[in-house]
Amino acid sequence: MTRILYTNARIFTADEPLWAACAVVDDDAFVFVGSEADAPDADETVDLGGHLVVPGFTDAHTHLLMTGEALGQVGLTDARTLKEIQGRLRAARAEADGVLRGRGWLFDAIPGGAPTAAMIDTVVDDIPVFLDANDYHSCWVNSAGLTALGITRDTPDPLGGRIERDAAGEATGMLYETAAQQYAWAHRDATTTDAQRDAAVDRVVGAYLAAGVTGAVDMAFDRLGLEALARAGARGAQPLRIAAHWFVNDTGDDEANLAQVTEAAELAAAETDGVRVVGIKLVLDGTIDACTAAMRAPYADGSNADTIWPRDRLLPVVAAADAAGLQIALHAIGDAASSLALDAIEHAHSDNGPRQRRHRIEHLEYAAPGTAERMARLGVTASMQPVHADPAIFANWAEQLGDSRVDRAFAWPEYEDAGALLAFSTDAPTAPFDALANMYVAATRASALDPELAAVHPQFALPLERAVIHGTRDAAASVGDGEWRGRIAAGQAADFAVVDVDPFAEGQRALLTARVVRTVIGGRTVHQA
Repeated sequence: MTRILYTNARIFTADEPLWAACAVVDDDAFVFVGSEADAPDADETVDLGGHLVVPGFTDAHTHLLMTGEALGQVGLTDARTLKEIQGRLRAARAEADGVLRGRGWLFDAIPGGAPTAAMIDTVVDDIPVFLDANDYHSCWVNSAGLTALGITRDTPDPLGGRIERDAAGEATGMLYETAAQQYAWAHRDATTTDAQRDAAVDRVVGAYLAAGVTGAVDMAFDRLGLEALARAGARGAQPLRIAAHWFVNDTGDDEANLAQVTEAAELAAAETDGVRVVGIKLVLDGTIDACTAAMRAPYADGSNADTIWPRDRLLPVVAAADAAGLQIALHAIGDAASSLALDAIEHAHSDNGPRQRRHRIEHLEYAAPGTAERMARLGVTASMQPVHADPAIFANWAEQLGDSRVDRAFAWPEYEDAGALLAFSTDAPTAPFDALANMYVAATRASALDPELAAVHPQFALPLERAVIHGTRDAAASVGDGEWRGRIAAGQAADFAVVDVDPFAEGQRALLTARVVRTVIGGRTVHQA
């Protein structure tokens, strides 16, 4: 074993005390954190050049395989008009091999917020085109795409989803919620090779390491992701500390739903290279941008959306997963969905009695007053994504609600004040995966996508110290790892990132130009710029 002294640094520990000057790593763990005068002898010294050191970030809600795939697709988030989207698709057609995939488009870039197949056909009509929305809850396809998916006027809407149709009943090219999953995503999975999935894993792992991310929590995990990450682990290409939540879909049949929970419990008990299954993921509603999030009061246009899981199907699944010792992650963006999520968790508490548990609600973009306090009482983690509050993508969100609810969007301090565990993440690829950009939005409520925009709801911004703690220590704790990783302290895993500028000293805007020059996992340097 080699004992390494890391010196000449400003170390943010996410612990008490918050700052240190040096750290000593023995094998895979910190054995000393403090002043250089008190540091023990070491076999090797690494001078960090006065740079900032932070604990390795844990992206507490992400989709690894999907992010890796997205990194190889046409990016559309910053295309702010239909003409610009069409121009990118036209340019990408020359490189496409039989199918064209894009991701990240925003509803407010489309006239009337109503994309149609004809809009894509104008520039690409000879091959299928599949464009995932920025929220990844909708997919926009062209006419060739509808044909490839076998969607006709007679194709029924799947449970929990919708195929958009015109006045004559013909599919328009928009697939919402489970329609996107069961048609567009199923087609993607069936036509993607293992070699392509392996390349996607390599892309996302490399990108995360370069961003100072040392751990990730994969949400909506499935067999393809499990097998791809296992292959990466077996070939030594996957150093990230990955926990995963198995996706459980409402089939409309209680027995089949519970069978998915049993499968997740079996996977949680198994040993797998590169990843461990810790729980299940249930999607209770959609998104506010698409007016598919379940709200207690209607949207600005008078519409509303039901929860994807009805109460009588949801409660048995949550109770069974809780009894099996699985962590339950519930996607709930609207206040009706988060209320249902807490009802289900409360029901599991009642059914199964006192036990160690740390369930979680994902997103909480608009939650009713009192939700944070109820979560704290139940020990439920608030898993939230600062980059979803970026002002560059906020206008459509606000327009869909159009009332005082907009004033409580992404209210992170409420969860801190209530005493709930708050874990930050990105939900990549629905937003950029970059950890430092995520911290910028958290600490300013300004835009990392367009830094010239004014901050929105700056009263909800958090001090940078607390933002980083939520993205490191608390994110690791959200999957039960807080005892051994997430902080820079003696006894903790030696997972850390070295950043070339210090936004604590130079100002938060430095986060937009800072870069990670070294990432260490378990004492081993896995990225160096």
